[in-house]
Amino acid sequence: MDTACLDYRLTEEERLGFEQNGFLVVENVLPPEMVKDLTVLVDRLDAQYRPVMGLGPHEVLELIDFVGKDDLFLELLDWPKTFAKVWEILGWHIQLYTSHMNVTPPVAHNERRVNKRLEWHQDSGRLNVDLGGNPRPRISLKVGYFLTDTTEVGRGNFYAIPGTHLQNELDLPADGVSDPEEVVAIQAEAGSALFFDRRLWHAASPNHSDITRKVLFYGYSYRWLKPRDNMTVDHVMHRCSPIRQQLLGAPTTPASPWGNRGGDTGSGFTSPNEEAVPLRAWIKAHLGDEAVVP
Repeated sequence: MDTACLDYRLTEEERLGFEQNGFLVVENVLPPEMVKDLTVLVDRLDAQYRPVMGLGPHEVLELIDFVGKDDLFLELLDWPKTFAKVWEILGWHIQLYTSHMNVTPPVAHNERRVNKRLEWHQDSGRLNVDLGGNPRPRISLKVGYFLTDTTEVGRGNFYAIPGTHLQNELDLPADGVSDPEEVVAIQAEAGSALFFDRRLWHAASPNHSDITRKVLFYGYSYRWLKPRDNMTVDHVMHRCSPIRQQLLGAPTTPASPWGNRGGDTGSGFTSPNEEAVPLRAWIKAHLGDEAVVP
């Protein structure tokens, strides 16, 4: 893994902001040329899958499990300017459990005056039903890479309510239309990254602009959580570093088949070996024993 990531570790200000608000925006994590190349890929996949999924020109396309569709997407798995912040929040025992590419075209002109409440939710719906506690445990976070500028409100912005990752329920205005007063529109430049706790109450919004919003979401969780996606990545495993293989759910022992994702044999879930979690060994080698929790 690129040691440059050590230059972009989570600052104390970022840590406090994430813990308090449930999200964090970091600017300029992707260079313009990479944004351009990723946009070309997204446009190609949009053109390929939009008709297959029966979507019209104004409908949102959400393509799940895109990360194995091009090697450039693999680069973002452990991107130097973001990945250290991921493992400093979640720890080393992590995997990619979902990836989804969101393309939000402008809504039809006759729908631009529709006033209705945003669809507020927390991620991992069933998990929120099964788990107890208030607040429930974090378990996962997502990193969203913005390929289009959303610094203006009305461009399909991601909306969030700061601090709501620490509450299981959300109080909504009684009128059935209004959103809570505390809402914040994420106004991110192209090339920025949004980190957010899965428990954060958030919502997508309509795109009333004349540009198409494009975002790539990478969801990281602990390795004992079953991935949301099919993780169609066997064909790229041989080209990946050990840490990327860990993130993609590679086998934890030489005898394990590629399809045995996310688990260790025997007592591995409680005490994974170094071979199973090379990220732990990498952190330990570069930052010392105190940087890793047993």
